[in-house]
Amino acid sequence: MTTAREGRPSAGKERERQVQRIFSEIAPRYDLLNHVLSLNVDRRWRRRAVDRLDWEASPSGLYLDACAGTYDLGLELVARRGFSGAVYASDFALPMLMEGLPKISRGPGHRDAVIPVCGDSLCLPFPDGSFQGAMVAFGVRNLSDVGQGFRELARVLEPGRRLVILEFTEPPNRILRHLYLFYFRKVLPLVGRWVSGHPWAYTYLPESVREFPGPQALAGLMREAGFREASWELLTGGIAALHVGTR
Repeated sequence: MTTAREGRPSAGKERERQVQRIFSEIAPRYDLLNHVLSLNVDRRWRRRAVDRLDWEASPSGLYLDACAGTYDLGLELVARRGFSGAVYASDFALPMLMEGLPKISRGPGHRDAVIPVCGDSLCLPFPDGSFQGAMVAFGVRNLSDVGQGFRELARVLEPGRRLVILEFTEPPNRILRHLYLFYFRKVLPLVGRWVSGHPWAYTYLPESVREFPGPQALAGLMREAGFREASWELLTGGIAALHVGTR
């Protein structure tokens, strides 16, 4: 049975343990639920994120996919025509990385182009200025210290390079927001619990979105961490936001 405490996002080290536990336990059903619960629109969001990465400026460079999960964002990049670099896919939930390994081996060249790394986004295991671009899809919200996460992403990026972030937000339109919140708070937990078998992971998800800073506040945190030209655009009526910052 789901308890209020289990479904509510924690803070600090307890948040880290909570998130690691959730994504480790739902890993076998993660991809299915992502696509079903978003009606496959998450694929379009990821394509848009890679479009904004400006990877064409350094097609043979190194790129970071932080909070990588099962590699969908990194695989979107390495599949682009003209891309000849590599993506380091970092996540601290090892079962998620393991679950996605068959996807790396299916595509030609993917085995060498996507490199899994089990690492914490608050203390990335890479030297300063390692990457020509970085991406995070729906992972920033789960960090126990968002500011520290941004500082780490800034540290590992070369100056002048881009960070692209996809994150859920609440639509500004009142009617759409009402429908969205109903779906997120009533429908999603039930379907997520039924498909994943996890008693509270999909109660955590809408709660984590509800407490997360909106796009303007998140852009402010990016600027404080050293990103200039931090901007955002709303996707699909404001269900999600795409943030872009330059180191």
